[in-house]
Amino acid sequence: MNSETANYNKKLPAAERAIGDLLAKQIDRHLPEAENKVWHGHPVWFLDGNPVAGYSNLKGCVRLLFWSGQSFDEPGLHKEGSFKAAEARFTAVDQVDLKALKRWLGKARDIQWDYKNLVRRKGKLEPLKGVGKKPAAARAGKSVKKAEKPKLLSGGNPQIAKADGDAPVQAYIEAMPGWKREVGRSLDALIERTVPGVRKAVRWNSPFYGSEQGWFLSLHCLTKYIKVAFFNGTQLKPMPPVESKNQGTRYYHIHENDQLDEQQLKSWIKQASKIPGWQGFNC
Repeated sequence: MNSETANYNKKLPAAERAIGDLLAKQIDRHLPEAENKVWHGHPVWFLDGNPVAGYSNLKGCVRLLFWSGQSFDEPGLHKEGSFKAAEARFTAVDQVDLKALKRWLGKARDIQWDYKNLVRRKGKLEPLKGVGKKPAAARAGKSVKKAEKPKLLSGGNPQIAKADGDAPVQAYIEAMPGWKREVGRSLDALIERTVPGVRKAVRWNSPFYGSEQGWFLSLHCLTKYIKVAFFNGTQLKPMPPVESKNQGTRYYHIHENDQLDEQQLKSWIKQASKIPGWQGFNC
């Protein structure tokens, strides 16, 4: 938890502090790429500088606010203010529906209005992501064919065409089934934070991550777990726990309900990016 947010929560009454601690933990978990700080007196989470979620202590309750929440189409959120924000209020920690909160936070990432440039636009709020005008064909009354979802192969692994860059990796992650999608997002964000400028590609229906030293990590979905492959894993300290038939490679398996050891993963990722990696294709 961010130190500013932790200090904010410590000053709350016991019931509100429990709610704040739970909200902060869940927001950090489901929006790991977000920047968190105390802004205008209360904890707020930002994506690329745009405020998306936060909470504040009101008289007798904690208010959870989503800046673009009116566009989420969620009955548990209620209109707040004259822009696009929506809120939920809690007086006890057991009132927080974790499944609904997870869904709301996913929408906070995917649906955004541009508050970052509100002052520059003299108070005019513009859509940023996931909202706005319909495609031209739809506006003309023509049918718009929906993009087909990627096919899931054996073990539920998404079938994504060979390509370089972030876009195919994000397509893979968004196609990961069930609980694996959130874990994939968390891993991708952790890798980006640990290795600025990390190189990405999809090969053989798996995302690859590389540096100037070569490819050091890949992901693959299997039925009961996500396989994280470190191609230079035998050189890492400590070595990732699962052996591989491929020389030099070690695996780390993530099962549903596993608590990610982010500090250990960060250490492995940082080490792996700085030593010679796999040269199977151009990095």
